[in-house]
Amino acid sequence: MEHVEISELDREPHPMGVNTERRDVGTALGTEDVGVVHYELDPGEQFSGGLHTHHDQEEVFYVLAGTATFEHHNPEGDRSESGGDPRDHTETTDVEAGEVVRFEPGEFQCGRNESDDTVVGLAIAAPGRRHEWTDLESFAPCGDCGEVTSHGVREPDEAFVIYCNECGAEMQIA
Repeated sequence: MEHVEISELDREPHPMGVNTERRDVGTALGTEDVGVVHYELDPGEQFSGGLHTHHDQEEVFYVLAGTATFEHHNPEGDRSESGGDPRDHTETTDVEAGEVVRFEPGEFQCGRNESDDTVVGLAIAAPGRRHEWTDLESFAPCGDCGEVTSHGVREPDEAFVIYCNECGAEMQIA
């Protein structure tokens, strides 16, 4: 059995700077088959760096305090109609304290704090403590394309490398 006090874990903010209070509970517990991350989001902060999906994992978010707003879209739905862009026809869902939301593998989502209060929540992902970087897809601004495009992520050595799936331009994030 492993036991940890969340407040004693190191803070590991998201590399894109979208949050400041992120603690990796799964690593501290030595989990292999499930990832668990504790977040405290100030107003305007996000769980992750924008609309994204893990093609190899499902994610569950349990909101402990406050109200988190999730933008989401199932890419199996109207992807052929929308030209393949999962940002088309997104909707938002508020998840309040004591509520849980699940996103299946391949379902694009982005959770954030749009309120004036702190949001506290747990992100739980499986299978595996960490996703495969090649199975992550997100939407981010591309300097070369001049618009928000689909991006992939290469497994980081010292910094994350995010690359545009449209033009191949790369961006390193410390």
